[in-house]
Amino acid sequence: MNTPQPRSTDENEIVLGQGMGPLKFGASMDEVRALMGEPEEIEESEDDDEFEHQAWNYLEEGYSLYFDREDDYRLSCIETDHPGMRLYGEPIHGKSPEEIQALMQRHGHDQGETEKVDTGEMRLSYEKEMIDLYFDEDQLQFVNFGVYINDDLEVQWPA
Repeated sequence: MNTPQPRSTDENEIVLGQGMGPLKFGASMDEVRALMGEPEEIEESEDDDEFEHQAWNYLEEGYSLYFDREDDYRLSCIETDHPGMRLYGEPIHGKSPEEIQALMQRHGHDQGETEKVDTGEMRLSYEKEMIDLYFDEDQLQFVNFGVYINDDLEVQWPA
């Protein structure tokens, strides 16, 4: 019987353009299934969605993993609200927008753009880094990040 690998805090490390812990962008659905087990829920994109995709939801772990048809259903985006998520080795869940902006700036990233979204949260986006961070009442709640895309809109899969 195949049992999932035990999870550690290292597995919650977000690496921009690469993935999160053992989850690497470009992984096939079979590779992700071998790492994570069966998702609790699989969502198909709506007919009017710009990109046809599947979202695999691991609700207990706090992950949603996205596979786009255009990319041969390889892992291209991760959304997480895991309380142990880390960026550049620092825990980020519950941090303020200012703390996140300072962290990004310390690691050479330009100022992000902020926007109030329809659901009431505030989104801090770093377009070049392909990461959106969502805040409610000035506390980071969840992060959505993906594989890098170059200026010609070509996916840059990690090596």
